[in-house]
Amino acid sequence: METGRFNARKLVFSAVAIALSAVCALVVLFRLPFGGSVTLMSMFFIALIGYWYGPVWGIMSGFVFGIINFMEDPIFLNLIQACCDYFFAFAALGLSGFFSKKKHGLAIGYIVGICGRGIFQSIGGYAFWMEYMPEDFPQTFAFAYPVIYNFSVIIAEGILTIIIINIPPVKKAIDHIGKIATAS
Repeated sequence: METGRFNARKLVFSAVAIALSAVCALVVLFRLPFGGSVTLMSMFFIALIGYWYGPVWGIMSGFVFGIINFMEDPIFLNLIQACCDYFFAFAALGLSGFFSKKKHGLAIGYIVGICGRGIFQSIGGYAFWMEYMPEDFPQTFAFAYPVIYNFSVIIAEGILTIIIINIPPVKKAIDHIGKIATAS
């Protein structure tokens, strides 16, 4: 799709997508005890901007969403942790923009974006959250705890989102809005 210059259409659609992500983030389906939750498609709309307008717009939109998410429910240990858990993690959703020309690019890009988010949050988990690992967690798998913890919510929401966006009327609506969003 279009990846070029700055314009009002991109700005408006990006702002709406960020707002939709922020609203969907408030619809919590399941919350883990030490942070992290399964929400109603909150990551999708950021990945959609990346898919429509390219990785730069997607990453910028994700970064802004990370700021909003941090302001909504801040957990701040230090700057590096905040960057890993919020700013870099949500910016990674914009990686979807690298798949805009591929067959099934939206789904593939979304999966890559959420995996990028999981990687950044797992890095934060290794650096700052290992002390919260349950004592009864098998020590032979302790190295995997941040990955298991973070990806449990990301994969659950990812599966739910992939199912929803592949429902024929939803898919048709996304395609229709995409044509409007990327019209020259």
